[in-house]
Amino acid sequence: MKSQEVRSKFLSFFKEKKHSIVPSAPLVLKDDPSLMFVNSGMAPFKEYFLGNAEPKNSRIADSQKCLRVSGKHNDLEEVGYDTYHHTLFEMLGNWSFGDYFKKEAIAWSWELLTEVYGIDKDILYVTVFEGDKNDGTTMDQEAFDLWKQFFPEDRILMGNKKDNFWEMGEQGPCGPCSEIHVDIRSAEEKAKVDGKTLINMDHPQVVEIWNLVFMQYNRKASGALEPLPNKHIDTGMGFERLCMVLQDVKSNYDTDVFTPIIREIETITDKEYGKDEKIDVAIRVISDHVRAVAFSIADGQLPSNTGAGYVIRRILRRAIRYSFTFLDQKDPFIYRLVDVLSTKMGEAFPELKVQKQLIENVIKEEEASFLRTLEQGLVLLDGIVKSVSNDTVSGEKAFELYDTYGFPIDLTALILSEQGLKLDEKGFKEQLEKQKMRSRAASEMSTDDWTILIDDAVQEFIGYDALEAKVKITRYRKVSSKKDGDMYQLVFNLTPFYAEGGGQVGDKGYLEDGNGNITYILDTKKENNVVMHFAKDLPENLNETFMASVDSKQRYRTECNHTATHLMHQALREILGSHVEQKGSAVHSKYLRFDFSHFSKLTPEEIRDVEIFVNARIAGKLPLQEKRNIPMDQALEEGAIALFGEKYGDTVRMVRFGQSIELCGGTHVKNTGDIWFFKIVSEGAVAAGIRRIEAITNDALKDYFVDINKTFVEMKSLLNNNEPVKAIQNLQEENSSLKKQVEALLKDKAKNLKGDLKNELSDINGIQFLAKKIDLDAGGIKDLCFELGSQFDNLFLLFGAENEGKALLSCYVSKGLVESKGLNAGQIVRELGKHIQGGGGGQPFFATAGGKNPGGIEAALEAAKSYL
Repeated sequence: MKSQEVRSKFLSFFKEKKHSIVPSAPLVLKDDPSLMFVNSGMAPFKEYFLGNAEPKNSRIADSQKCLRVSGKHNDLEEVGYDTYHHTLFEMLGNWSFGDYFKKEAIAWSWELLTEVYGIDKDILYVTVFEGDKNDGTTMDQEAFDLWKQFFPEDRILMGNKKDNFWEMGEQGPCGPCSEIHVDIRSAEEKAKVDGKTLINMDHPQVVEIWNLVFMQYNRKASGALEPLPNKHIDTGMGFERLCMVLQDVKSNYDTDVFTPIIREIETITDKEYGKDEKIDVAIRVISDHVRAVAFSIADGQLPSNTGAGYVIRRILRRAIRYSFTFLDQKDPFIYRLVDVLSTKMGEAFPELKVQKQLIENVIKEEEASFLRTLEQGLVLLDGIVKSVSNDTVSGEKAFELYDTYGFPIDLTALILSEQGLKLDEKGFKEQLEKQKMRSRAASEMSTDDWTILIDDAVQEFIGYDALEAKVKITRYRKVSSKKDGDMYQLVFNLTPFYAEGGGQVGDKGYLEDGNGNITYILDTKKENNVVMHFAKDLPENLNETFMASVDSKQRYRTECNHTATHLMHQALREILGSHVEQKGSAVHSKYLRFDFSHFSKLTPEEIRDVEIFVNARIAGKLPLQEKRNIPMDQALEEGAIALFGEKYGDTVRMVRFGQSIELCGGTHVKNTGDIWFFKIVSEGAVAAGIRRIEAITNDALKDYFVDINKTFVEMKSLLNNNEPVKAIQNLQEENSSLKKQVEALLKDKAKNLKGDLKNELSDINGIQFLAKKIDLDAGGIKDLCFELGSQFDNLFLLFGAENEGKALLSCYVSKGLVESKGLNAGQIVRELGKHIQGGGGGQPFFATAGGKNPGGIEAALEAAKSYL
């Protein structure tokens, strides 16, 4: 059964059972700070389990993209070395929110597996929760009795809390679960070892394929369990593992989910899968990782140096490292696999087809960059190896290579072992742990349990129409972190405060009680559909009615920038082409930032055209037209732009200014005329195929014009000329002429110096040597070195120079000495560069170093003699 059919049969089965079929949510959840990536099928539905929102249908089924590469669920290091763990995988799931429970979930899972998919019931096992004394829970007798209808009792196994009690985090909904395991070993292996002894023992052919979670408790912050008012079903079946069973193969990588990618890798690299374990591991790593990276980019998460973007970069670099070391690939090639992936999975996940060009460009650029890093790392590692006094490289040096240059530690260990050297792994781990502790200390947050004041689960947002309202605090909790100290999160029964989302910052403002006491709201965020207001202090009387007021000035400026972002998006699509798509935005009160797909730098003319386009719409005073809670399909039919990587519900809010139509939950001005004016202040690249524009409007732009005018007046005064452009052109011409004169004088100076310096050469062990501080620039010194070098075949020069408070060292070694004596100018100058608190490098016969300590030049010149 092909993988497409496996997926469609699952969804069709549950559609017949009255489930609403929903598309996969993006890999990165925008309103859940507790998760970096969606790591389970239930993550997009947390708000329903928590009771913070009501699903349109109490029965849902889907195939959810999941990524397990960070935090508690991290399978990254296992990927490639076994045949059933993945970074990205699909989770087939069916959900019940207060509807059916264990009886239906168990019966349907049996029906689907044995009757629809035709899996032999004799290769299946199930586990049920055995209970836990510490939690006061007992064995799940109900699940056991239900399974007895289908299984002999000796195939129903007891599972402990670790394996058979599922929790979404330290607190929140949780419950016992039943795992369904499959044993696909050969008959001979089954005869030797009973399958039930291998359950949850990491055997590659005895694996869990489906987990049925029975959400019936709520874990309090204290650790205690309390029954949930409504019981829920949350199931997750590993799509890749299911395909392995149904396609009668022994590895996920032998299914048609992966074989097209593996065949393409074999073709490109001229390596064969299945012959050499090291090559096999590399091919498995690459075929897995390209999926994770491609889906992440399609969902709007680009590789970067921080947060989720850093995790994606790390996954891709791991794939590149395996291709470099084990497949002998020194040029980018992983990006070429995106075409196969798009063809294979584009029907189920259309974002792969739509974003294909962008995904390829980003991966190719990342590959080229990291391959350069690997080459640089090899040079640096070579220098470290040559400085080793014993047979061990220190963990501190290896960590510097890893942390500063991104050079993988396993590659360092591999290269050292090939040269008969050891790596101080303990020292490296100590350095890594110190870094992790610093990182944890900076971000660690403790959270108290919610204190409930009013049992009001439904919170209303009125901020589109009002900036103040009388509110009651329904619940609050304290959160503490090293960065922000103690803060309080307050939830109101209704709120005019906009919570950070869709790129727009959260509102600020204050609460005022009846006696005029003020509590400042410093930020507003949303978590699992609940708007939380951050304050440093709690109001005195929490049960009072408060006047909640939004900072109207900040909100107005932010609205100007948000509306301008929509108009600019329209302008970019009109001027550059319809390929332009939003890839991220940040809307603040002082500026707006907009990332978009485009493959070249914008010309000054294009930037001017965008500004003219936007300002024409501002001058046109276009009114805001919005439709709230309209069906998603209707909004798309009316021409609204939906953004990849955003999770939309069945109903949406549509915002329109003239021909600019977008789905948006943010706040906007009532008329484009309110923006006043629009100005782009910067444009540049943030990744391959992604450009970034920063722009300003309204008050920030007025300040900008004041500053520009002030600068212009000062410039005219300084030039003593009412035509500054002409005056600057004259200065440039004069400067160019003077530069040529200086260059000619320096050349004459170098020629005169050459004769003097020849007389200062000294003979050390048959080598002509000179170390001296001279008054020339870098270019003049280089010319001097090569002119002297042309007259000697055994010359070693080190020149020092000082320029504008900076130090320069230049080292020249005759090519004959490089070959006969093993002298290397690049290595020499790197070592001597320490004296001037700098570094550098170059070729074996000529290299330079720069530093910030000119006082160290003399010490470097003196130290040069030691090489002879």
